[in-house]
This record gives sequence, structure tokens and C-alpha cells, in this order.
Amino acid sequence: MSEFHTPDRKPLINAELRRRGIYLLPNLFTTGALFAGFYAIVMAMNARFDQSAVGIFVAMVLDGLDGRIARMTRTQSAFGAEYDSLSDMVSFGAAPALVMYVWALQPMGRLGWIAAFVYCAGAALRLARFNTNLEVADKRFFQGLPSPAAAALCAGLVWLSDDLGIVREATLRAVACGVTLFAGITMVTNVPFYSFKDINLRRSVPFWAILLIVLGLILISINPPVILFLGFVAYSLSGYVYWIWKLNNSRRFLPK
Repeated sequence: MSEFHTPDRKPLINAELRRRGIYLLPNLFTTGALFAGFYAIVMAMNARFDQSAVGIFVAMVLDGLDGRIARMTRTQSAFGAEYDSLSDMVSFGAAPALVMYVWALQPMGRLGWIAAFVYCAGAALRLARFNTNLEVADKRFFQGLPSPAAAALCAGLVWLSDDLGIVREATLRAVACGVTLFAGITMVTNVPFYSFKDINLRRSVPFWAILLIVLGLILISINPPVILFLGFVAYSLSGYVYWIWKLNNSRRFLPK
């Protein structure tokens, strides 16, 4: 009897192993993002701040890929979601806060470490709120500045200042403190930021869309620190612009 039952049991065993296993491809990208965030911290401890900034940007790119790859290959899992969130906390929460503190905030004493902690706490609260609002949130917009964009804003300032050779004196430290606080607080606001999630990569697009992507890559390649920093400054302000515009429109239709 066992010879007849053995072939029927193999598919069941394989299905059970798939359920217990971990999908490799998307979690490789998540691990890469985690490594890039850890690399940024290590480089900051060795005073190589340009490499720290690059590490955070690399983590941002990898983080943007893992979720899309999981959806495209249908390899989403609860483990992957939790792992991605923990990786984000390291790469976009702890790493930018520590990099900013070591780079410019440490000489400011108590104000410096408080600004770094506000950013770190803001990232943790932002990620916790995002995870709990997945089913009710509007997919077109993020509620508050997404943590990768906040991290890129801080890393962009570090990279730009290092590229231009700006001396870290009182003025730059004040700017760094302001940017860190702004990024940390904006992450926990209710200001809407466009998520780009309604862009379908499987759908055909007009020729000009590809042309814009090519032009964007050319601009970034000309001067990455300047273009990336200005781009994320614009994005971090876009939510407030949209929020004010929406608020004014809603007031316009109120009965007088």
C-alpha cells in the first residue's frame, strides 16, 4: 500500500515546505537595503560621510524594488512585510539619525541629540502607522513624508555639503538641525504626499514618458548630489503645497 500512497504525498510535502519557506528574491533586495543602511552607519563612524550618504540612497533604491518585485512575482508574504519594515527602521530611521548626529549635530550638545532622536522616533512612528493603516489608507498618497524620502533629504544634505566642500560651522549645523527636525516631524504629520503607486509598470506608456525618464537620468548623472538633494527638497515641500491647495479649495465651497 505504501508504494501507492508515496507519489500522492510528495505534492503535499512540497506545498507544506513552500508555505514554511521564505521567498528568496524579494528578501535578497530587503537584505541589500539593510546592509546599505548598516554600511552608512559604519562609514559615519569612520568619518566617511559621502559614503554614508551613498549607502542611504542605495538602500532607498533597493527598498523601492523589493516590494514591486514581490508583487510582480507574486511572492508576497507576512515575513517579507515584517522584514521590510525592520530593514526600513535601520536604513531610514536609525542610520540617517546617527549620520546626521555624527556629521553635524554632536557639537550642538543636547539640542543635537534631541534633533536626532526626534527624527529616529518620527521614523518609527511613521512605519508603525503605515503598517496599521494599510487597509484603510488612500493608495495614491502617503500620510506624512515617507521614511525613505526623509532619509534621502538628510543624506542629500550631507552629500551635497561634502561635494561642495562646505565647512561644518555654526550655520551649516543649524541648517542640519533644521532639516533633521523638519524631516522627523513631517513623517508623522497628516500631510499627503504622492505615492506613485498608481503607476502601472506593465502598462504601455507614451514615448514622451520614456524620454522624461532618460532626461531625468541624464540630469542626475551630471551632478548627483545637487540634483538628488533638490529633487527631495521639492518632494518634501510638495505635500505641503498640495495640502494648502486642497485646504483653500475646500474653504472656497463652504457656505458663507
